[in-house]
Amino acid sequence: MKNRIFLIAALAFLFAGFNTGCVRTVDNRNRFGNPVQADRVEARYERSVDQVFESARETLAFNGQIIAANNITEVKTLEGKVNDRSVYVKIQEEEPGLTHMVVQARTKRGAGDVALASEIDKQIALRLARK
Repeated sequence: MKNRIFLIAALAFLFAGFNTGCVRTVDNRNRFGNPVQADRVEARYERSVDQVFESARETLAFNGQIIAANNITEVKTLEGKVNDRSVYVKIQEEEPGLTHMVVQARTKRGAGDVALASEIDKQIALRLARK
């Protein structure tokens, strides 16, 4: 009987250990979360970094609120909250005239939300198409 209780406790501990951990955000910070779940969408646009950054900023402000923005360095980042989820956007120039963007979304409990990341990416692309 003692062995069964020990085995169940050990399995529960292992299961909890595999479902938690740290996740690196696109702005190179660590956050609590499940590292196994998909949480990001990547895109490339034939626009300048500033145009993509402005569209991303407008999209985050429209859908929620912007918490942090870094537009000083070569790699521009945004952090925002949309529907109680953390959204991170990283924008950098891949080559002249081609911009690479990564959108990452995570829930409060650290689970990945690739559907929200995809929706934000789509809205950014639509804003770029209007310009």
